[in-house]
Amino acid sequence: MSADERPKLETVENARQLLDRWTESLTQVLESMTDQKPQIAWRMVEAAPAELGGGTPDYLWWEQPMHAGEGTTVWVGAPVTVWEYAGTLTLKAAGLETVAASEAKNTWLEILGQSLSVLARAMGAVLGREVTCEAGAERAPADGLEWASVSIAFPEQSLPPVSLAFSHPLVALLASPIQEDAQQVEERHAETAGDPGEHITLRSRTIDLLLDVDLPVSISFGKARLPMRDVLKLTTGSIVELDRSVNDLVEVLVNHRLVARGEVVVVEGNYGVKIQEIASRHDRLRSIP
Repeated sequence: MSADERPKLETVENARQLLDRWTESLTQVLESMTDQKPQIAWRMVEAAPAELGGGTPDYLWWEQPMHAGEGTTVWVGAPVTVWEYAGTLTLKAAGLETVAASEAKNTWLEILGQSLSVLARAMGAVLGREVTCEAGAERAPADGLEWASVSIAFPEQSLPPVSLAFSHPLVALLASPIQEDAQQVEERHAETAGDPGEHITLRSRTIDLLLDVDLPVSISFGKARLPMRDVLKLTTGSIVELDRSVNDLVEVLVNHRLVARGEVVVVEGNYGVKIQEIASRHDRLRSIP
């Protein structure tokens, strides 16, 4: 297929939907990790960013092959301002006071890994079969790709655009997706059984760092609002009625934010909480002071 005959990104509806889904997932990942909701939007661009040709060392590229077909690859490139700001904001939200550039970089790659996994699942929905991320690498893209520019703006900081590129085999596949029937799916799984490349995902580069972070855990039995005059009357033996009955679950707070609910138990003479449910994302956001 000649270059003129190749489908263009802006004309492939499935590709546009995937870009919508990826920016949506990137928004959700950044919001959940930084406690700030960014505004993210994409637009088509005709050429690669100037930073690619100039070989700017601070422009961080991630090459992400997809297990969807030969040559189906996505690239994401971010200026140093983007990955340093997003990575630092994430780690500070986790409790770190100072963040090295290498830690911010690895955190940004972890953020990319989560959002690209969502992109792979959305791609699978389009193609009618499972699509996963293969092993990626820090590598600049080649020439002749289809490009989009992605703007990211946090409440207190607007960042330079991020570049995203689709390989031509990926765009062509999205333009004319081949749906597999049940027999083809079964045969493909049989062929790839035991192949470690079948379900490779991006490995977390920051989990070891975050596992060493100490976070305060507290239990909330309930809350009450009292007029100042009643607060001043409190003495030893006073009873304050809470907004939770004895049968209601108590709340488990990590770093002053709701993460779970459970029932009170006694473990070797000490109080404990048996987790009964994990708080939803909506509940966690509502608990942010």
